[in-house]
Amino acid sequence: MFNGSLVAIITPMTADGAVDFDGLGRLIDMHVDAGTDGIVVAGTTGESATLTKTEHVAVIEAAVKYAKGRLPVIAGTGSNSTAQTIELSERVDSLGVDAYLIVTPYYNKPPQQGLVEHFSAVADAVTKPVMLYNVPGRTGVDLLPATVARLSDHPRIFGIKEATGDVSRVGQLRELCGDDFYLYSGDDPTAREFLIAGGHGVVSVTANVAPAAMAAMCKAVLGRELELATEIDDTLAGLHHDLFVESNPIPVKWALERLGLAEAGIRLPLVRMDAASEPVVEAALKRAGLLS
Repeated sequence: MFNGSLVAIITPMTADGAVDFDGLGRLIDMHVDAGTDGIVVAGTTGESATLTKTEHVAVIEAAVKYAKGRLPVIAGTGSNSTAQTIELSERVDSLGVDAYLIVTPYYNKPPQQGLVEHFSAVADAVTKPVMLYNVPGRTGVDLLPATVARLSDHPRIFGIKEATGDVSRVGQLRELCGDDFYLYSGDDPTAREFLIAGGHGVVSVTANVAPAAMAAMCKAVLGRELELATEIDDTLAGLHHDLFVESNPIPVKWALERLGLAEAGIRLPLVRMDAASEPVVEAALKRAGLLS
């Protein structure tokens, strides 16, 4: 399936909040050149919550168009409504996406049985592979390893983006789900340890600004060059933490603007990063060798 550094790509926007499709194309070209292993589009970092349904489909379609088969595109189509998730997923199923990222339903806090039925219903409705997405800090519900094991039996559910930051879950999931189930870190600060413990890759925010380094770090771990992986990861540690100094994707959009790679347009209720946070993120960019 997919291995290595999968970027949780931003949705670039102009100052007035309009989607910058040309900017998206430039970012995807950058990721191809940098060795990124895949694009996760219209996820949390892509501000999926404030895209209209029409925009959501258009952004996914544009990502597939710009990627041109050069790297896989995983489409974020999850919501807290099973029916709406299925509707959106079906609308983009024929656009050429390689897989889906489906987040646990947020706000309504379904029980574990509800999660099983939700993900199963979505996987039944689509024709492409499904990656589960567990991020309890955002959604208020934790997709437990035992529940993941039940879902791993579905022929179209191939893996999980595990964003708890709990590296011990790698061993639990590997034991319960077997070696054929793919495990991806959704937490940059612990991604290296996650991969060392047996993960297949990371869905990364840091990769937006340091794509080559994230790809190299993942390649080093998967190739068991652990000393090199640690060396690379140490330079990225500031980014891993400080790109979350405010709510994601506020800092990473500012960082991309600072690097001249994208405008910093963002949609309410998110706003431009506070001036007090700018020196923090700038220092992290310098530590990573991205600014002199």
